[in-house]
Amino acid sequence: MTIPEIKEMFSPRHKLSGVFMVAVVALLIGLLSLTTFLRDLDGRSFDYLSTIAPALPEQPGITLVAIDEPSMDAIGQQWPWSRERHAELIAQLRNAGTKAIAFDVLFAEPADKTQDQALVDAMGPDIVLAADESLIERPYGSTLVRTEPMPALITAGARTGIASLSMDGDGVLRNMPVYSDGFMTQLLEITSGISVKTDPIPRRIQHFGPAGSYPTISYYQALDPEAYLPPDYLKDQIVIIGFALQTNADVATGGIDAFETAYTLRSRQLTPGIEVQATIFDNLRTGLSIGQAPRWLSLVLIIIAAAWALLVSRPNAPGKKALLLAISLLGIVGACWLLLQYGRYWIGPVAPSTALILSVAAIATRDFAGEQNRRREVQNAFGQYLAPEMVQKIADDPSLLNLGGVNRELTILFSDIRGFTAISEAMQDDPQGLTRMINAILTPLSNIILRHGGTIDKYMGDCIMAFWNAPLDDPNHALHALEAAREMLAEMDNINREIQEMLPTGANVSRIRMGIGINTGTCVVGNMGSDRRFDYSVLGDAVNLASRLEGQCDELSVDILIGQTTVEAAPSLSFRKVADIKVKGRSTTEATYTFCDDL
Repeated sequence: MTIPEIKEMFSPRHKLSGVFMVAVVALLIGLLSLTTFLRDLDGRSFDYLSTIAPALPEQPGITLVAIDEPSMDAIGQQWPWSRERHAELIAQLRNAGTKAIAFDVLFAEPADKTQDQALVDAMGPDIVLAADESLIERPYGSTLVRTEPMPALITAGARTGIASLSMDGDGVLRNMPVYSDGFMTQLLEITSGISVKTDPIPRRIQHFGPAGSYPTISYYQALDPEAYLPPDYLKDQIVIIGFALQTNADVATGGIDAFETAYTLRSRQLTPGIEVQATIFDNLRTGLSIGQAPRWLSLVLIIIAAAWALLVSRPNAPGKKALLLAISLLGIVGACWLLLQYGRYWIGPVAPSTALILSVAAIATRDFAGEQNRRREVQNAFGQYLAPEMVQKIADDPSLLNLGGVNRELTILFSDIRGFTAISEAMQDDPQGLTRMINAILTPLSNIILRHGGTIDKYMGDCIMAFWNAPLDDPNHALHALEAAREMLAEMDNINREIQEMLPTGANVSRIRMGIGINTGTCVVGNMGSDRRFDYSVLGDAVNLASRLEGQCDELSVDILIGQTTVEAAPSLSFRKVADIKVKGRSTTEATYTFCDDL
């Protein structure tokens, strides 16, 4: 492994790759926002948020006169009713003091001449009649068809307005009509003199409640208000007459002139058309309808949300990252609701929230893959000379590893096998067997070193160099090195038994022994070598002394020689002094020790 590769392994997250990923996600969500899938989700989010503590007019501007089941029972006939009866209703409403009357019923075709004339005679400037506009699709093209009330009714003084409503792709009514001569714009003009300019971009309807939120009386009650209604109940009221057949106003079954609205998500009930028209009237009257963000603004918010994912993804802890993501999503939804509630403006939270979630997921996937790769690199780089638990610590927290050269106090161990030359001669015709034998010697000794927290620096033939207190801190490094040395010496009996079994028949080879030198001192530890090839190793006078101590074991007839600084760092163990030796390159002598129970 090279130094550039190590630096790459532990470098900060690749900012350019993160920017590229969020840009791709933003582009993807921008394209998806043009599809019906995200538009429908955006519509559902509008349904939910617009019905949380909705803005309400001070009082309803409309009273509904419902053509409903009780009226059919009271009148004693099914629909359609005679037009003379509608004329009678108009007369009764005027007598009760109503300000204006709107019929959400289309009187397009003549019926009985006498009945038609009765309705014509009842017309006046306080009447608004519904017209209809529909798009008829044919294989050869589309035709826009407008259906008006009978001309005689208009000539008699009534106004007409288009009552047609347009649902979104998922069948929910959310948008205000855009007709300049809409049904409710005409009603507002004759009641308040306000001429409404329609927006070419549809505004969204602010619904004020589920079905039944407007004051409603039955048709038969309005035919005889003195008998069925409190005094002056209809005085100065604006009324809309139309269907409200509740037995069919259910989502599952559909109904006559009834619609899914924002409240259907909660109530599971359709809203009668006359109540929808009343809601549109109050939206126009109070200015509570909701503007919609242009496409470019939605795209900008998608980009901002995707970019925000770079900050959300910064913490390494999954819990913190999840918390930031949750707070960010709540912030997006909350900001959209506040803008709707107080700014009367709608920006859907679905697209930016999706962009944020996908961006965080993409970055998390990249980071997870990078983390797995870093773990493999750590394992490859350090698994050969660190214990598995130490490798795991570095993989979990790479900041523990200092890859540059630093000065640290270390305990260094050199071990060498005595008598291995005779074994090599005995097995000169079996190089593979010799390799297995050296592995049988070095493997248990290496395992002991690793088990005691040591770092194996290198193998030099049958010699092992190891050190303690790097790359991870080990406050008791001297003690751990000495404990490892004692166990290595004790392991020699088992190693000799295994070697004897591996020798060729007739080979007469003496038992092997081991010499160990241990010293403690300040060293330079880090990557030693070239930019293309290096080892994690140590340099320093303490290293040289440890090597010299190992070399003096034979001359002093001991299996282990320990330096003065190591003895002082392990006061819990017992030692005996061996000799004062003079090491090459030093002007002073060095006191050497061994274990009291030298093996």
